[in-house]
Amino acid sequence: MVGMSDIVYRNRLTRAAELAREAGLAGLIIGTGPELAYLTGSWLSSHERLTALVVPAEGAPVLLAPATDIGDAPRELIDVRGWRDGDDPHRLAVDHLPQTGAVALGSSLTTVHVLRLQELLGGRATVPAATTLSELFMRKDLDEIAQLRRAAHAIDDVHAQVPGLLRGRRTEEEVAKELEQLIVAEHVAVDFVIVGSGPNGANPHHSFSSRVLQEGDCVVVDIGGTLDSGYHSDSTRTYTVGEPTPEVAAAYEVLERAHGAAVAAVRPGVTAEAIDRAAREVIAEAGYGEFFIHRTGHGIGLSTHEEPYIMAGNDLVLEEGMCFSIEPGIYLPGQWGMRLEDIVTVTSSGADVLTRQQRSL
Repeated sequence: MVGMSDIVYRNRLTRAAELAREAGLAGLIIGTGPELAYLTGSWLSSHERLTALVVPAEGAPVLLAPATDIGDAPRELIDVRGWRDGDDPHRLAVDHLPQTGAVALGSSLTTVHVLRLQELLGGRATVPAATTLSELFMRKDLDEIAQLRRAAHAIDDVHAQVPGLLRGRRTEEEVAKELEQLIVAEHVAVDFVIVGSGPNGANPHHSFSSRVLQEGDCVVVDIGGTLDSGYHSDSTRTYTVGEPTPEVAAAYEVLERAHGAAVAAVRPGVTAEAIDRAAREVIAEAGYGEFFIHRTGHGIGLSTHEEPYIMAGNDLVLEEGMCFSIEPGIYLPGQWGMRLEDIVTVTSSGADVLTRQQRSL
């Protein structure tokens, strides 16, 4: 992965084994995707065949992959063992762990792999690796925060160009296609583009359509991409085509206050649900409570959505280094929607807001 040294990954693998040992586990079996990339820097993919990082609580880790795919494996970092069709890679994974104790399984392992591993484990308990390694995944180190800041600045540069795209008589789709090109200019891949104008903005997960932008429209633009390092950007701003109506302007003032209240509430020791409540109370007091229909935020890193989830009922205590979105919204069905989203990281004294593009309507 771009931007990280082998020392970083060796330290992460060592800590993963320590966490497995502290939890009384035999070890971990991690599939492809963000968890593998976090621990090894590799985005190796083998489709339906098993590729697995096996981290015993005691002993050296190993990366198992089809022999056809090991050419791109990080051999300088870890022992890489190729297997051929006809071998039993699940047996190889299980045999690399102690013969007793529960095993943590990675989030990306499909049902086919999980069931086969559980069969070979012979009734031994399996638990989520994401829970075992939550300390690692949720608390970003300085290198990760630097990558997320870089991603935030990249998406800021895209948002800075949005006002020039929102001209009357253009469709949401036309705007979205231009945004895709702008995102690729700053990232290596487009993750998503939402252009929700007028009543379409009242659907938080609307993508884009053939609707023509109209004078006075409220337009929700939510965009994100992937950097060469694998880290993600995600930012939402709300725009208007021409002058906003008095109702929209007044509602957006409420939204800005809700966003500010949530950011101000961020600090080590508070819970994720407390941040959600800070935003939700402002919106509810203004009479829009029933129109704020999603959580206030989500973690971000090598996955666009990950813990910590900033929502009611999540009593997770925030710690320094956690990174997540703050994105309250108000959605009036059939009329308009608005959302304001920034990425923040928890510091010793509060929140460092990574995305900096102006927030005014």
